[in-house]
Amino acid sequence: MANAKAVNYTTEQTATVKALYANGTTVEAIAATVGKSVRSIVAKLSREGVYTKKVYTTKTGGTVVASKEKIVAQIANVIGVDADSLAGLEKANKTTLDAILRFMVAE
Repeated sequence: MANAKAVNYTTEQTATVKALYANGTTVEAIAATVGKSVRSIVAKLSREGVYTKKVYTTKTGGTVVASKEKIVAQIANVIGVDADSLAGLEKANKTTLDAILRFMVAE
């Protein structure tokens, strides 16, 4: 007997999930409507090529910048030293590091 592949989503469920997502319904609401987990819905929408990852923003509404370690590495690159020689600088807050980098690059 051949192994039949179990169908997790019917054609109708797939169409419903895609239509709800296209109309702006949250993934959580779609999961509740279809009776699946949020993770399953995200995976299905990803396989269907319609899921877009949530864009994270800072507290002030700006875009998220690189990690503090990456910013320190960029600062080290600008001043021509090894990032290890700036040990401890990553303990400064990200806004300050970003401001320093922007100032240095603007010159």
